[in-house]
Amino acid sequence: MIIVHHLNDSRSQRVLWLLEELGLPYEIRHHQRNAVTRLAPPELLEVHPLGKSPVITDGPRTVFESGAIVDYIIRRHGGGRLQPSADQPAYDEYQQWLHYSEGSAMLPLMLRLYVGRLGEAGAPLQPRISSELANHLGFVDRRLADREWIMGDTFSGADIQMSFVGEAARDLRKQYPHLDAWVRRFQARPAYQRALERGGPYALAAS
Repeated sequence: MIIVHHLNDSRSQRVLWLLEELGLPYEIRHHQRNAVTRLAPPELLEVHPLGKSPVITDGPRTVFESGAIVDYIIRRHGGGRLQPSADQPAYDEYQQWLHYSEGSAMLPLMLRLYVGRLGEAGAPLQPRISSELANHLGFVDRRLADREWIMGDTFSGADIQMSFVGEAARDLRKQYPHLDAWVRRFQARPAYQRALERGGPYALAAS
């Protein structure tokens, strides 16, 4: 049985969504952020030394990092669903999107969050952050201009892994209509809705 160590309002929500899309049995261990600091609780350190979420356990295996978790679950439990076959050229492109989500796209979003807390002290960095946000969100928006999902007409793990980028940029999405429409499409999926029911409150689900 896969156990998901789920932190409220975090990237672990997309792991629940993936499991619902695949119809796999799983158990949730709920963890709550500190109401003041918004940090994960110390008991997550008992699961993994970084004390971060998402983390899953699958029998003797512990897997951390959401991209690795998405890849692991689909490879080992997906039965060929939600990713291109490894012998197809599209598989390499699919892998790029799995890594791009956290490796590049989330960086300016996280910088905006943290630098914004500095007030005037962070003002010199804002133009560069805004430029990088426009670069990455524009890139994703253009990708979705002529396709329903990241990989084309077929929904895949790339959409699940990239979903947090679209949700984290919710106050900017109106500037990127294709990105905004994609977020609305995936948030309307029945499996997404079931994951919300099981995972509990998730602030980024609001469009």
